[in-house]
Amino acid sequence: MKSSTTRNRSPFATAWRSAGLALALGLFALNAVAAGVTPTPGVFPPNAKPYGKSYSEWSAAWWQWSMQLSLTGNPAVDPDASCDVGQSGPMWFLAATFGTTEHTCSVPRGKALFLALLGAECSTLEADPFHGDTEKQQRACAKYWADHIKDAFCNINGQPVVNLSAYRVSSPQFAFTAPTPWIFGDTGGTGTSVADGYYVLIAPLSSGTHTLRYGARFLFTQADDGFDLDLPADATFHLTIE
Repeated sequence: MKSSTTRNRSPFATAWRSAGLALALGLFALNAVAAGVTPTPGVFPPNAKPYGKSYSEWSAAWWQWSMQLSLTGNPAVDPDASCDVGQSGPMWFLAATFGTTEHTCSVPRGKALFLALLGAECSTLEADPFHGDTEKQQRACAKYWADHIKDAFCNINGQPVVNLSAYRVSSPQFAFTAPTPWIFGDTGGTGTSVADGYYVLIAPLSSGTHTLRYGARFLFTQADDGFDLDLPADATFHLTIE
C-alpha cells in the first residue's frame, strides 16, 4: 500500500518526522508522570494532542468516520470489512464489532492508530434509549451507557496499556451526515451527537507485523439497572505495517 510519494520520501525527512514524534511522546509522557499517570511506551497519554487534536476531539472524529460510512462493509458492524475503508490523513481508525473477532490488515507506514475499546453515543437521529435533542441530553445519555463499560483492556504486541481508566473521554458535540440506511437506523440524515467511552491512540508502529488485542463489555444487572445485559467485545488485529 505504498504510494510513489512514500517510496520517494527523503530518508532525512522520515528520520526528522520520527524524531519529532518520539520527542512529542516523551514530553507528553513526562507531563503524564507529573499528573500521576503511568504512560505506556508507544501510546499517546490522555493529555496529548497529536496532530493538533485532543483525545476528546479524536473520539468525535472516530464516530463521524464510523457513522458516515455506508452500512455495507462498515467495520463497526461487519467483522469482515476491510480496515482501509474511509481512511485518510495521518490517523487510521480501527473498529470492532461485539463478540470475539479477528482481523488481518495492512496499514501504510507512518500512520497513527486510534482505537475505540468501547464507547457509546447518543444523537438527534436515533430513537430512545439513544436519543437526545440537545447537547446536554446527548451527553447525559452517552455517559449513562459509558458508565456501564467494564473490563476494558488493550494489549500491543502482548504489552498491556496501563491506567486505562485515564483513557475514558467524552467528546464535544459533533455534527454528522449518515447515509440511508446507516449503522444505527433505517433512515439517515444530518444530526448531532455526543460520545463517551474508552480510546487508545497508538503512535506509528515500525515496519513489520504487530498484534493488537483490545475490548471491553457493556454490563447491566437486574439488581442495579432493572435488567440484565452483557455485551462483550474482544478484537484481535494482526497488522502488517508496509
